Amino acid sequence: MELLLILFLGKPLWMWLLFLALVVALLVFDLGVLNKKDHEIGIAESLKLSAMYITLGVLFSGFIYWQMDTTATAQYLTAFVVEKTLAMDNIFVIALIFSFFAIPREYQHRVLFWGILGVIILRGIMIGLGATIVEQYHWVLYFFAGFLILTGIKMLFVADKEHKIEENGLMRFLKRRLNVTEDLHGHNFFVKKPDPATGKLKRFATPLLLALVMIEIADLVFAVDSVPAVFTITTDPYIVYTSNIFAILGLRALYFALDAILHRFAYLKYALSILLIFIGSKIFIAWGMGWEKFPPEWSLGITFLILGVGVGYSLWKTGGSKTVEARNPAE
Repeated sequence: MELLLILFLGKPLWMWLLFLALVVALLVFDLGVLNKKDHEIGIAESLKLSAMYITLGVLFSGFIYWQMDTTATAQYLTAFVVEKTLAMDNIFVIALIFSFFAIPREYQHRVLFWGILGVIILRGIMIGLGATIVEQYHWVLYFFAGFLILTGIKMLFVADKEHKIEENGLMRFLKRRLNVTEDLHGHNFFVKKPDPATGKLKRFATPLLLALVMIEIADLVFAVDSVPAVFTITTDPYIVYTSNIFAILGLRALYFALDAILHRFAYLKYALSILLIFIGSKIFIAWGMGWEKFPPEWSLGITFLILGVGVGYSLWKTGGSKTVEARNPAE
């Protein structure tokens, strides 16, 4: 019992284990019950699953309030909203990856599910390292803030630039180093096939594995922006990690609904750019005003305002466009 009370990154071990147990239970329920068989996830199912994850994420703020205080709760909710919205840009890239590899919709959930496991581990490592660095060198927060401001400014000028998967250096490296099949083999990431040169059975990767690797790398790249952004909201590793994971769980579920209407959010990237600039500026504003920290309630309200304007403007500007559900060439 005493073992559970040992502090790990500032919080009792039981709080970390409780959260991880909840995430594992959700993943088992997702893959083992809701998506036991490969099938195409429709918009209605996607919205229901996403609503479940969002509800659980918001309800978890009640646990934060019970164990901590009102300020921690506001920080968690702000971090949750910021992480979810910043990950929206990730959805555009995921859709592009699936389209490039012609991954049928019935196999896309499997890729995203296994991708979540990688996110849980990678984000944990990044947040653990980040928390240790910030604790030892508090001035790093100003570096994070400056980085976010520069990133936001850069995004304003390249928001409409298209990603080209075929020009990605990692993609070329993987194709050179791995034996990759031309076609998919069901939901398998690996298959055994005769080697064209020797005729002996050899393990081949399928395009499904390449899609998974590319999505993991994309998430790692986006984490370089989102993790520092949350650290400027709070330096509590528990709030940073739980808000990150809950936001990503829900957003991956929402992907299948958003995939059909991504064109309606064409201008949201500009709002995300402004949001990054605002998040980075908060620490300098607080310093200039002589505050200990930027009021978390203000931060939450301004975040909602920026995103609300971005979503509203996008829907207004694309209101006359025709909604066409995206389909992969392989279907």
